[in-house]
Amino acid sequence: MTGFVVLVAAGALAVLILTELVAAALPVLIVIAVVPPEEREGLAKLLAACDSSPKLRLWTALRLAVWARRDEAKHARTDAHRQHPVAKRPPV
Repeated sequence: MTGFVVLVAAGALAVLILTELVAAALPVLIVIAVVPPEEREGLAKLLAACDSSPKLRLWTALRLAVWARRDEAKHARTDAHRQHPVAKRPPV
């Protein structure tokens, strides 16, 4: 009976450790898989700037990166629209 309890405790500990490892590695793997290589340096700088504690707050930093990217795209569309205005019809 004692051997069974030890086995269950060891299994629970293994599951806990595995869960922590996956939780720590998954955001990094997502960044590596999704972020284009030329933008990784900028994202790394953003992550470093957003980190205010010893534990990296990756999800907050990723949300800020997405917000910055969308804001940049919005300004690019606005600038493109200003550079190529629609031709106005002459008065009749």
